[in-house]
Amino acid sequence: MRRIADYALLGDCHSAALVGRDGSIDWACFPRFDAPSVFCRILDEQRGGSFCLSPVGHFTSTRTYVEDSNVLATTFTTPRGVLEVVDCMPVSAAGASSGTSVSTRHALLRRVRCLAGEVQVRVVVAPRFEYGSFTPRVRLTSWRTAEVVGGADALWVSSTRPLVAQESALRARWRLRAGDEAWIEAAWTPSFVERAPEKAPDLHDFHRRLEDTLTFWRKWIGRCSYQGEHLKAVRRSALTLKALTYAPTGALVAAPTTSLPEELGGTRNWDYRFTWLRDASLTLISLLVLGYREEADAFRHWLRRTSAGRAEDLQIMYGIQGQRLLPEVELGHLAGHAGSRPVRIGNGAAKQLQLDVSGELLEASWLYARAGGLVTPTNWAFLSGLVEEVCRRWRQPDQGLWEMRDEPRHFIHSKLLCWVALDRGLRLAQERNLPVPLMRWARERAELRRYLMECAADGWFPQARGTSVADASTLLVPALGFLPLAHPLVRGTVQKVRERLESGGLLYRYLAPDGLSGGEGAFLLCSFWLVDVLAHEGKWEEAEALLSRLLGLANDVGLYAEEAVPITGEALGNFPQAFTHMALVSSCAQLSAVRALEQRRPPEQARDFAAVALESLLSSRRQGDEARGSAQSSFSPVEPEALALH
Repeated sequence: MRRIADYALLGDCHSAALVGRDGSIDWACFPRFDAPSVFCRILDEQRGGSFCLSPVGHFTSTRTYVEDSNVLATTFTTPRGVLEVVDCMPVSAAGASSGTSVSTRHALLRRVRCLAGEVQVRVVVAPRFEYGSFTPRVRLTSWRTAEVVGGADALWVSSTRPLVAQESALRARWRLRAGDEAWIEAAWTPSFVERAPEKAPDLHDFHRRLEDTLTFWRKWIGRCSYQGEHLKAVRRSALTLKALTYAPTGALVAAPTTSLPEELGGTRNWDYRFTWLRDASLTLISLLVLGYREEADAFRHWLRRTSAGRAEDLQIMYGIQGQRLLPEVELGHLAGHAGSRPVRIGNGAAKQLQLDVSGELLEASWLYARAGGLVTPTNWAFLSGLVEEVCRRWRQPDQGLWEMRDEPRHFIHSKLLCWVALDRGLRLAQERNLPVPLMRWARERAELRRYLMECAADGWFPQARGTSVADASTLLVPALGFLPLAHPLVRGTVQKVRERLESGGLLYRYLAPDGLSGGEGAFLLCSFWLVDVLAHEGKWEEAEALLSRLLGLANDVGLYAEEAVPITGEALGNFPQAFTHMALVSSCAQLSAVRALEQRRPPEQARDFAAVALESLLSSRRQGDEARGSAQSSFSPVEPEALALH
């Protein structure tokens, strides 16, 4: 059985693929992340389809991403020789220097090269369109080209060596000696498209596409501002987050996969190929902290168009093209990863009430403004509408950020983010001199504060009002500046969370009934939240130890799933997970920022953790501009005392 951690990500900012240690591409969707799969053996060994390229016979493999890129290099060692396979989804800049406008060929490009000795290579291209629901037609169009067609999809396969159509697949055996190489590309089009074999790419085209892809990724990551000690992990996470961004709209998927289980053999299998506003907002904050303001611009444009500027109609999530209807369907013909059924597409959580979303958007907008971003009258009309919705609805119960599928509750996290929406709305209005019903919003903010403080009557913040269940999301009480770390309620909350949810150095998000059967692993995002708290408390050794533990849970190419088994570190859930990579970036940036600002004691004032990291970026940018003699920075200054929240 292939484990979730056995895979590496290929991406082109439109869709994604997963390739295993054995050289098999077992997941790919075209032309978008949320399109029906072309290969999905990760969800069904027999029916799913794959694109395999590996040595014949016994081999061992190691792999790494080509430096500063999302191009993967896998080295296979056999008894008779050494083989290298380089994989990518070809991509290039579409005329914009920022990298937010991206051209793609909707293709998988693979180069195989013999580095030593002699190796026989096995090639099998077996697409199974629409989640393996039928077998397509396979036809050679020349000695080196072929078409695979069925339903709405076609795959055009081009190679520099001969191909054979056999048993509903393309197959080949190539014998390579030291210095020999071969290329093969599988490119998607709609099934109605016809392509003559003489139009197929040749060796020159393949070389240029690989070089263009490397140039694109290296130019983009070259703008990363992080200079801390965890540079490799942060840059890998940034590249992963960029790969999970849908370039045509600026939307960002939570993960590129569906139904990878949170418990092997269990039923908690969800489709994550959509844009949760919460996830996207937090991810864009982490990219903002790294200096990528253009991605925030693109997301804001997508959100404005998708929501039609109507705060009252805002959903918690959308399709990457702005779709509002995301019906949840079970695919009964698929066996599921490791027998984990059902396999689902779509997500029924789309219509849930989750009150925290407005707070996430206001937090991101406040930080965006502090980084020099504009807040136009249209932007403010939408944002102030979100605050008005909070005023109207914050007293209601909801499903919460964990998307409970049982009775609504008065979740602390939801109420906290409602307070954030009011607080950041007021701050934005005051800082930018924007029109606002100041007294009414201030009264609502004060009422929310009283409500939250009453919820902690037992000396700590539980999951929801009137319960005694611990929830890791309450670690955000200090992180979002509601109370200072030195406050007794914060200390009591951190203590309860660790006592009840910590296992093997990792945190579960909660351990309580939630309306679903089965269990799940430790939630990696929550463990990074604990790193943040420890760092801002000045507990350097403990924060570094936990961060080191988390960094060690990445797979061999630096990727994370949503969850992990605390004892073994086994990856669980959809992969790679934007939330986890976002949290890694944020934690590393915050740790560096707190040290740089010499905040070595628990602050007596409440402070927004992300704002501290942003201030560190702005300070380094100002210093860099001064050193270069630049008269103007692309980022606006933020005074340290302005980060304090009262």
